[in-house]
Parts: sequence; structure tokens; C-alpha cells
Amino acid sequence: MTREELGKAVGSGEIDTVLAVMPDLYGRLLGKRLTGHYFLEHVIGDGMHVCDYLLACDIEMDPVPGYAFTNWERGYGDLHVQPDLNTLRRAAWLDKTAIVLCDSPASIAPRTMLQAQIAMLKSRGLTAMGGTEIELYVFDESYEALREKHYASPKTAGRYIEDYHIFQGTKEEALIGAIRRALDASEVPIESSKGEWGPGQQEINLLFCEALEQADRNALYKHAAKEIAWQQGKAVTFMAKWDETLAGSSMHVHLSLWREDGTNAFSDEAFFLHFLGGMMHHARAITAFFAPNVASYKRYQAGSFAPTSIAWCRDNRTAGFRVVGSGKSLRIECRIPGADANPYLVYAALIAAGLDGVDNQISPPPLFEGDVYEANNLPRVPAYLREAIHEFEKSDFPARAFGPEIVTHYSHFWRTEQRKFDEVVTDWEKKRFFERI
Repeated sequence: MTREELGKAVGSGEIDTVLAVMPDLYGRLLGKRLTGHYFLEHVIGDGMHVCDYLLACDIEMDPVPGYAFTNWERGYGDLHVQPDLNTLRRAAWLDKTAIVLCDSPASIAPRTMLQAQIAMLKSRGLTAMGGTEIELYVFDESYEALREKHYASPKTAGRYIEDYHIFQGTKEEALIGAIRRALDASEVPIESSKGEWGPGQQEINLLFCEALEQADRNALYKHAAKEIAWQQGKAVTFMAKWDETLAGSSMHVHLSLWREDGTNAFSDEAFFLHFLGGMMHHARAITAFFAPNVASYKRYQAGSFAPTSIAWCRDNRTAGFRVVGSGKSLRIECRIPGADANPYLVYAALIAAGLDGVDNQISPPPLFEGDVYEANNLPRVPAYLREAIHEFEKSDFPARAFGPEIVTHYSHFWRTEQRKFDEVVTDWEKKRFFERI
């Protein structure tokens, strides 16, 4: 929507609420519900304030100590955010509501990090285009019902592997179709949806576009899907691995770079190989951006269509980097990120790594042919969050690409996730040891 269109809609009563939101470190949309007239009279020009702890807390909204950005000593002050009117759109799944994404001046803010990498590309006459496939599981129970039974034995919407199944897809269409239609009506264009490799698992694919817009659409898709599921008394999850016996959920990222004259920059083979080489060379150092939670790493299992090794292939789904298409459609698909990843951080990390490959002429290893799962001589995707944090901290690349402040902030963020898991006695431990130890 344009500013003028919103003004008319508010004036006629068609819209009375504007959600002014920002993505946090997890990629969640946080912010305020504003009356339409207040947004137009004040926030659209002057921005608004939120507590700066939104970029320094965990998923439970615990103000975690140890961040330099903000803390108890600094009093957790205000963070001024400004609406990006290019993102203003209807939230078609909500009554009389529009939504707009806001920018933060903080360098650690995920959207700001991606914008910095896009600016680097622009200075070279390049634009990043992306398409993202994000998978989710559908449950025939509400979030409230699942919480009351402590998430024990959730009832998936399907009972068998439903990859490409139209019949099973029909059973889930009341929800998945509502998500597709609501997103399309909210200017988040959808390509398709399909059954995936798990019971009740679906994949919704968004139309490819410029990388920042793609990340915005990814965040809106994940947010809207949960709200629409809740409206129907159902639930969805974007956990990368919610059950050890079932397929994980991925965020496959297709990325290409384009010149100002409208041609695919990957048509230059040397440029393409160096960009790919940079992404592969730094893959272990940036995996924590792709897999930010302890459970994320349980997705990396052989024979699961999730990558376990860092290799590149042409049209081979066993590889961490899959090269697909030709000519204008030539692109790199990174299969390492999980559905739980923050899309802004994923795109920022991939672009930064690729550019470093171009600048330092990093060549990728030889093209791999065959089953990557069976290869024993390839670098591995980190197997645990603790390992990924170690790789991030020991590499000099993240500090060069993003700055030392960001390295320190996100290291603390991931270490907090690890620490909070380590402090808990899990159900698995109680079932295994309570009686028999």
C-alpha cells in the first residue's frame, strides 16, 4: 500500500489498525498495534520507540545479562524505529489491519545487517535475488491444547509421508489454502504449496524477488501461518526438528546476483565459482546463522534430504550447495538452513560469504558427483550448536564481514541458547534414568 492508499482506507474505516513491527534475533515480528489515525499522524513520519531489550532477550523475553548493546546497568532504554513504507501492506488474515516493517539504527538488528550487505552489493552494481522454500508441520490441535499436555504426542494433520500427495494435501487445504490466499492478498506472492516428507508436513514457496523483500516476505509468511492456524484451532511449527523420528523442516535458499543491465552475474563463470567458493569456504563459520538452536542440529541426518557435508553438486539434493538452472535461471541453492532460521541473517551471511569469495578469489572444491552422504573426505556441517559457535568465533571472517560488535552480540545470543538448554533436565533424561539408574 502507498501512504495515500492507507490514508483513504483509514478515512473510510476499511483499516483501523496498523501493526508496526520489527524482526528480533529469532526472526519473530515484535512491535505495537497502532490506531490507523495515530500511525498516519505521528508514527509514519516520526517513527516510534520500543524497549531496546527486544534485541537482547531470549525467546521467553528474559532480559539476558551479558550484552554490551544494552543491559541492566544501562537501564534498558528506548530504541527508535522507523517504518519502511516500502513494506506497508494489508494483513489480509486480520480484520481491518495493515502491517509495516520498521528499521532500527542498531547494527546488530537482523534487518539492518542484511541491508548493510545489500548496500555492499549495490556499490558494485549488483542486486541479490532470492527465493526461499520454508517447510512447516501442521497439527490438528491448537497451541493451547498442545501446551496443556506439554507437547506430548502432537496429532499431526497427516499419518504418512505425503511428499507431492494431492489427496493428503486436500485434507490440509483448509489451513494451507487459507495461508496461501491470505499471503497473496497481503502482497506476499505465493508460487505453490506441496506435501512434504513428513506426516502433516507442507512446503510453501514464495515467488523469488530482491533479497530484502524476500526476507520480509519470509518473516511475514511464518508469522501469518501461525496466526491463521490459531484462528482455525490448529497449530503449525517451524522447528527444524520437532521429532527425532520424522523429517526435519528446512529453509532452502535460492540465491543469484544480477547486474544493473538485467543480466545474471553468475553467467561469468569465474565470478560464479568464486562466489560459490566463498559460501562454501565460510559455511562452517556461518552455520550458527542457519541453525540457531540446539534442536536445529538434529535435522542433519544422512538420508534425510538435509545436508551433512559441505559439497556442491549440480541438481543433487544430497549436497549442502546445489547448483540449479542455466542462463537467467542459474542460481545456488543452499540447503543448510533450517525452517527455524532467521531469514535476514541467512541472506546476510550468504551474501557476505560469497562476496568474500569474490574479493579473495576463493575457488570451490571440485564438483562432487554421487551420494554426498556416503563421502568420508568432505568437511562436515557442524553437528552441534556448541561446535557451530566455536567455528564462528575462531574464524576472522565474521568480524571482517559484519564487525566485532555483531560477532560478540550473536556469540552471546547463541551461547545463551546453549546454556539455557544445558541447565534443564529433559523428559528424555527422566524417562531414561529416573527409575533405573
